[in-house]
Amino acid sequence: MMALQAATSMFCFSGPTLRSNSLTSSRRSISIKASSSKLSNSRSNLLKGRALSSSDGSTQESPDVVCFGEMLIDFVPTTSGLSLADAPAFKKAPGGAPANVAVGIARLGGSSAFIGKVGEDEFGYMLASILKDNNVNNEGMRFDPGARTALAFVTLTSEGEREFMFYRNPSADMLLEESELDLDLIKKAKIFHYGSISLITEPCKSAHIAAAKAAKEAGVLLSYDPNLRLPLWPSPDNARDEILSIWDTADIIKISEEEIVFLTKGEDPYDDNVVRKLFHPKLKLLLVTEGPEGCRYYTKDFNGRVHGLKVDVVDTTGAGDAFVAGILSQLANDLSLLQDEERLKEALMFANACGALTVKQRGAIPALPTKEAVHEALLQSVV
Repeated sequence: MMALQAATSMFCFSGPTLRSNSLTSSRRSISIKASSSKLSNSRSNLLKGRALSSSDGSTQESPDVVCFGEMLIDFVPTTSGLSLADAPAFKKAPGGAPANVAVGIARLGGSSAFIGKVGEDEFGYMLASILKDNNVNNEGMRFDPGARTALAFVTLTSEGEREFMFYRNPSADMLLEESELDLDLIKKAKIFHYGSISLITEPCKSAHIAAAKAAKEAGVLLSYDPNLRLPLWPSPDNARDEILSIWDTADIIKISEEEIVFLTKGEDPYDDNVVRKLFHPKLKLLLVTEGPEGCRYYTKDFNGRVHGLKVDVVDTTGAGDAFVAGILSQLANDLSLLQDEERLKEALMFANACGALTVKQRGAIPALPTKEAVHEALLQSVV
């Protein structure tokens, strides 16, 4: 049973084999703005970005943060500590790191957009609807009739940590082409955010590079979270090379302790001298997340640590994305935070709280907090 009316639902597995549809030789892509004989009028209306027009039909300002990359369906087991084969049921939840960040920013009261590709299938329609329902501009979303929306099955340990098994052979997010980019949306943003999964295969890799180049030339800040998922890459060496190939173009980079170890081939992630090796000359802010311990920050002029909030962990999926949403929402309001250490630390406290609140529920997008919830958590932490 797989009801699509809600953002999450229960999915019971009775043993069917999941197969990706073979690609048609004449693949075509469908823009949200285009009509299709396969889409009913009501479904076409569903796919229009809510952020593009107000209730009176007037055009609103362009989103502050544009997120580029993958959006997919996470299947999260309802019981932690079991293998995928032993899990009795799964909770269906929308996910994909860049999409999580876009929704996280909007839920915090900011303005965001998502650019990426999903399948012209029921999951793709569902994801477009979820973006719309969360006030994320989805004008840059594209649909592919020849490839399915990506799926990820997530294994949760008893501590809420996770491992992934992906279904994307190929999935629609891998097939976004440069010609399908909404460059106008990108150039009008304050911040352009992306990960590294979109670098794995063509044509999406070329689309990614073209989008970032257009943003950079327009004076938009580039935000990069590598979001390492080794099972998706041909080899660890290929992953490392590609992740670092765009490193020096980013203005803001967020990495985890594990990613430092990977990128430096085993060096100590807690050694500031090691971290500084990853700080390129044009970088404005390097952030290192440490889960419940909080984060470290590095700029040209100062560095330090901001402690996190202690909470009961249910599922860590989306915690890093919530953190990124938190800090980008603050920076989009005031980029001068990058030059003011005390105010930056306050913004990072806010971001840490976003990540902490997200791990208290299963799934990524369903667990992303509101600004009010974050402020309440911060108030309680000082009582």
